[in-house]
Amino acid sequence: MTEPQAANPHHEYEKVLSGSSTQVASFDTHERSVLQKCQHFLHSSPAAVPLIVLIMSIAIFGMLLGTKFFSAFTLTLILQQVAIVGIVGAAQTLVILTAGIDLSVGAIMVLSSVVMGQFTFRYGLPPTVAILCGFAVGAFCGWINGQLVARMKLPPFIVTLGMWQIVLASNFLYSANETIRSQDIAQQAPILQFFGSNIRIGGAVFTYGVIVMVLLVALLWYVLNRTAWGRHVYAVGDDPEAAELAGVNVKRMLVSVYTLSGLICALAGWALIGRIGSVSPTAGQFANIESITAVVIGGISLFGGRGSILGMIFGALIVGVFSLGLRLIGTDPQWTYLLIGVLIIAAVAIDQWIRKVSG
Repeated sequence: MTEPQAANPHHEYEKVLSGSSTQVASFDTHERSVLQKCQHFLHSSPAAVPLIVLIMSIAIFGMLLGTKFFSAFTLTLILQQVAIVGIVGAAQTLVILTAGIDLSVGAIMVLSSVVMGQFTFRYGLPPTVAILCGFAVGAFCGWINGQLVARMKLPPFIVTLGMWQIVLASNFLYSANETIRSQDIAQQAPILQFFGSNIRIGGAVFTYGVIVMVLLVALLWYVLNRTAWGRHVYAVGDDPEAAELAGVNVKRMLVSVYTLSGLICALAGWALIGRIGSVSPTAGQFANIESITAVVIGGISLFGGRGSILGMIFGALIVGVFSLGLRLIGTDPQWTYLLIGVLIIAAVAIDQWIRKVSG
């Protein structure tokens, strides 16, 4: 009886090595498809999609309307129309980056403007002091939101929905639904209308409201991308538990974000007075929805932790381009809402697609 021939270890080793080398080589040489490269690019550059949509929309309306749309006056008019939304959208961006949402931004903006006006005309305070009081009210409202969300662990949607109702009611009760006229402000407290003043460069007209919007977005972009506080904002939105383990004080971060959001809303309230010329408790009623629209179309994830504040500005400008472009064409205004609705759904779908593939 013959014994079975022993396997040659060296031969077996060569076979295994040969097989493993093939597998490793196959893995190493695997290349992403064009679609995957596109998805990863969009994941790393969330502002790219709204920028592309903005350029395409400007090009389309430019071809349809020609110089009527491409004039310096028309293009800067779009900036003037989105200035308030852009400032409020900056506040909304900070909150949404932490995976929250603020439905009270519009009401805080209006209440701050009413406080600025009423403190000046009802109580006779110097306009600069009244403006500071308006900023204090905005920051206080945001601080309350932050405390309820961070300390009591209440859902941001519910907290800010309740705050929206409270601030809205307080606004009408305090102002007695009284509008302070533009002529009175111009005569007694022109500083309240400061952001309505403009600078003309050729045919272009830039209001100070547009300038402060651009400066605010530039400042927040730097803070979010170049400072520890900004990195912590993204970390809290991405995974608050992991951020806490990494040494981030999540509660303090959330309170600071909501307080800063309220402060920015007060700035928007001051800019609103300059935009409309008067102090009206009924102005800016849709600012909360418009700010969320700009954020979503701008590619900022509603799940937090991903997005760029530049995308929010691009989103606001897209809405402005569509609104003015369709108006110049002479179409029914409802088409604007229809197209914006489609853009919102498409933006959320793209965000989900990018998160699924690149996450």
